[in-house]
Amino acid sequence: MSDTQIKIDIPTNHLMADLLGDRDELLRLIEDSFKETSIHVRGNRITIDGKEKDLATKVFNELLLIAEHGQKLDKTNVKQAIEMVLENIRPSVVLDTEILRTPQGRSVRPKTQGQKNYVDAIKSNTVTFGIGPAGTGKSYLAVALAIKALQDKQVTRIVLTRPAVEAGERLGFLPGDLMAKVDPYLRPLYDALYEMLDPDGAQKLIDRGIVEVAPLAFMRGRTLNSSFIILDEAQNTTPEQMKMFLTRIGFNSKAVVTGDVTQIDVVNNRSGLLGLEDILQGVNGITFVKMNNKDVVRAQIVRDIVSAYEQFTYADNQLKRQ
Repeated sequence: MSDTQIKIDIPTNHLMADLLGDRDELLRLIEDSFKETSIHVRGNRITIDGKEKDLATKVFNELLLIAEHGQKLDKTNVKQAIEMVLENIRPSVVLDTEILRTPQGRSVRPKTQGQKNYVDAIKSNTVTFGIGPAGTGKSYLAVALAIKALQDKQVTRIVLTRPAVEAGERLGFLPGDLMAKVDPYLRPLYDALYEMLDPDGAQKLIDRGIVEVAPLAFMRGRTLNSSFIILDEAQNTTPEQMKMFLTRIGFNSKAVVTGDVTQIDVVNNRSGLLGLEDILQGVNGITFVKMNNKDVVRAQIVRDIVSAYEQFTYADNQLKRQ
């Protein structure tokens, strides 16, 4: 080792165990990410040397901060921390932003810089558009922020809505009345709601009208005051539906619009989300946050699939490489 090796002293055995992981799996993950760096552990001291020692040191210091704040380290958030450090982002700042805790005690937090930008935008704007691929937490984080706003009495109700667009399936062939037919389209919103509130508590809020989950068509003619409104899958609105939705926003309300412009199912790609940023440019209180494959927090294969699709585009009904 050189005379310029870096030494990190870990305050407790417990924190050292958290940093190294079960059978040193987290240590090996860091070593594999910085192959030109040697990392040695002895007692409660980590000694780092080599070409990428500064980056590896930043990773350990950031993970130490995260662990000291009570967050459990695992392969997923260590990988995310390494990626953020490589992009000169402080993971402790991103991963330390707690939105709420579920009844099971699980903390809901942004897991990438893009997600944190999204959360911060929702907190500081009246209308936030979250645009990005599947798996980036657009709907999930929005529901978490809506529940938190309700708990903090910033709003008096939550309205969750989606357009019921036939994505290769026909509503008419589904059994039941209108709500039964559109229920499969609304199910992802219910799932997020039930995960963050216990099912009985969520159902009570729905029964009392404090939380409303309904297809977009039910929004017409209404004015929603003191509400946290989420329009999910907005790429499947028409321009007329999008205008209708945005003009439902009343006093002391906040709206979040989520969508993925690569998954448009409306006829002739006539999506109300396309070109909207140009239309609303200069309107105070409105912001657009765009996420990409780096913000995908589902299984690694989902991120890889999104990355593969990003290399292609549809033109004249043909899939072409960009």
